[in-house]
Amino acid sequence: MEIRNFAIIAHIDHGKSTLADRLLEQTGAVKKGSGNQLLDTMDLEKEKGITIKLNPARMFYANDGINYQLNLIDTPGHVDFGYEVSRSMAAVEGVLLLVDASQGIQAQTLTNLHLAQEQNLKIIPVVNKIDLPTAQSEKTAEQLIELIGCDYEDICFVSGKTGEGVDELLQKIAEKIPAPMSNPEKPLRALVFDSFFDQFLGVVAYVKVVDGQLKKGERLTMKATDISYDCIQDGYLQIKRFEQPTLENGEIGYVATGLKTVHDCRVGDTIVSSPNINSLPGYQTPKPMLYASFFPESGQERELTVGLDKLKLSDASLTYEPVNSKALGPGYNVGFLGLLHLEIIKERLLREFDVNVLVTTPTVAYQNTKEGWQEPWVDLEVVAPQIYYGIVSELASKHRATFVSVDYVSDRVICKFEAPLSEVIIDFYDQLKSQTSGFGSMDYQLKEYRSADLVAVDLLVAGEKIDALTQYMVRERADRYGRHLVERLKELIPRQNFEVVLQAAIGGKIIARADISAFRKDVIAKLYGGDVTRKNKLLDKQKKGKKRMRHLGRVEVPSEVFIELLRK
Repeated sequence: MEIRNFAIIAHIDHGKSTLADRLLEQTGAVKKGSGNQLLDTMDLEKEKGITIKLNPARMFYANDGINYQLNLIDTPGHVDFGYEVSRSMAAVEGVLLLVDASQGIQAQTLTNLHLAQEQNLKIIPVVNKIDLPTAQSEKTAEQLIELIGCDYEDICFVSGKTGEGVDELLQKIAEKIPAPMSNPEKPLRALVFDSFFDQFLGVVAYVKVVDGQLKKGERLTMKATDISYDCIQDGYLQIKRFEQPTLENGEIGYVATGLKTVHDCRVGDTIVSSPNINSLPGYQTPKPMLYASFFPESGQERELTVGLDKLKLSDASLTYEPVNSKALGPGYNVGFLGLLHLEIIKERLLREFDVNVLVTTPTVAYQNTKEGWQEPWVDLEVVAPQIYYGIVSELASKHRATFVSVDYVSDRVICKFEAPLSEVIIDFYDQLKSQTSGFGSMDYQLKEYRSADLVAVDLLVAGEKIDALTQYMVRERADRYGRHLVERLKELIPRQNFEVVLQAAIGGKIIARADISAFRKDVIAKLYGGDVTRKNKLLDKQKKGKKRMRHLGRVEVPSEVFIELLRK
């Protein structure tokens, strides 16, 4: 039987999972009408219409008297999961480059294309959603021809919704994608491209057998962590697991390890039959790109701890450590791959563990070296219609980005910049969408760390520092941020019986200040006549009392104020 391993890559919401459903139905892997987004197993994925967790699936297909085993990997499209996508591509020999006929080429299309080209994969261009009334199939095909230099005849036109063109696509997969290299006589080496935790089987790894064979009961070793275990079970996936005694050379399937945490079985690691066998290239340890603190509602501290511990079993990239804030109480400082990863973890804590958390303003992973502070910079790629080129350039310059190059593909402009990650992750995407009427898209890849003049901006309420609101940023942004913070807090903190001073500070230097005036009690209301000296005596007494309160009074700031402030 001929083996074909391939992945589907595309920008978010271009129809990867829907097309995967049609491929599964057309090959008989599932019955028609079994449902939508079959490979998206989380409710969150189906609601948001995005793939968060990649999934493999095996199909069987016959063409011209030849039987094929087609191994599909449905990959995430978002930049936060770029490393997982790159490891998935290392497990296949070809990709379907999917482009929405109504939206055309977008930023993540290009990023994933570059990854595929770097690994010398066979690329089959596919124009999807040709059934839509707004589809511009021919125009999208022109963009693909300009972008990758293919012929018009190489492009497949399909509808993931109706199934139109899927037969022709299956035929091209069988004919165009090369078979994996055959190394059955070599010692076992299997690439781990994903893993999850099963309460009965322990950690289950998704693997591609590169060399040799993988057999049930065999003693195996994880090369990066040097942990050995017995293979409890192996087989392939077709929505559910199908056990088999051996994974043959070149096949994609799963291995049940019995390990207790996914940190022992990392994405990109190599499973070997002997510790002295070399690893496959490309392994990296996923590093958090940004941090935010999670503070639970009162009484939910234990539930938050349990929730994070359980999520970590299936998400090796999640890191956290306990923190304690005077204003917000106990919580955790959590590391994420990006803003989408943060949003997913926050939502899963609420849905799966009923824990509602307050999230502080995210900050990127700065590094403090002997030479001083360094901040991460990224290669930023923005795709938009040509008429928005000036707007994109101006927006990038406002976010400290430096221009690299510009290319034109049909009616699209592809702008490349180098930019600080801190400028990109917070509001750049929202502004891009707003200023390009929704037509602009962006993607970025970590480039390097560069020297930065960073300062810590502290917030002081009546001279007392609020540690949860300390923010690291470049010095040139600090004054504006400090002014915004104190003015916003002035609106939120209720007035006291004495004047309250709000300050933003860098070290010992105050960079912004706002005062909340005191309530004024009408102490002379009880007077109904008499000499003016009686009135002055009461006012002087009130003045001395307010001065004493200013020195001795403690400002009570409700936690709702911080919640509202962090919702800005």
